[in-house]
Amino acid sequence: MDAALIIFALVVLFAFLGLGVYVTAKVVGAAKRGVDRTITQARRTVEDTTLRAKSLGQVGVSGALAQLRLDLRTSMRSTQQALYQGVQADASLKESISLFERLSAHGHELDDELKRLEQEPDRKRIADGLPDLRERAARITQAADSLRWAVRDRARRFAADDLTLLSAEIEMESGALRDWSRESVDELAAAAAAWDAAQAKGPAAQSPGATARGAGPTAGGRGSEAGRAALDPAAPATPHPWQKTRRPESTT
Repeated sequence: MDAALIIFALVVLFAFLGLGVYVTAKVVGAAKRGVDRTITQARRTVEDTTLRAKSLGQVGVSGALAQLRLDLRTSMRSTQQALYQGVQADASLKESISLFERLSAHGHELDDELKRLEQEPDRKRIADGLPDLRERAARITQAADSLRWAVRDRARRFAADDLTLLSAEIEMESGALRDWSRESVDELAAAAAAWDAAQAKGPAAQSPGATARGAGPTAGGRGSEAGRAALDPAAPATPHPWQKTRRPESTT
């Protein structure tokens, strides 16, 4: 029995140790990926700033190469952001992302080539190849721009269609609410008018059922009382609370 308990405790201990190692590895991996993303973003920002400065501050071949790289990177990054944000709401963009990945391979190849040419001392040779480089960059950026604008137009169209349907549903609901409101007001007004009419007719009109029910058991009693009152006119009538008490006549 003791051996079984010891074995069970060891199994639980090893399970907790394995879980701790797994969690630690996941945390370290996430932290490493976060650091890598931060470093990549910082490097990209520095490189873009450098290219922008070269395109504005340098003329000739160096400025042209920097401008080509800057235009290419800006277009590709904007398209990538639009696609990966759009696919979260529209799964049909996965095919577009596959096409963009293939286009990105050509973009990276051209960007690496332009980066190498920045260090090339033979400026005349680079100047002769600039028209071809500009054509390749234009084809890549035009394809990327076409994908990006298509994604934006698709999202805008979906938003417009959804807004149209939502507006129609709201109009229908508003009409139903207005009809319900008029019916409720009419019913309340009719009930109030009936109540006022019943009050104007007096207590007997308010509870005719009660009067009819009480008429049977007490009809004989009230009839005999009325007969005695008619035969004996000297009998005083039952006073009402709002009537004054009659003064007794003086006798001499």
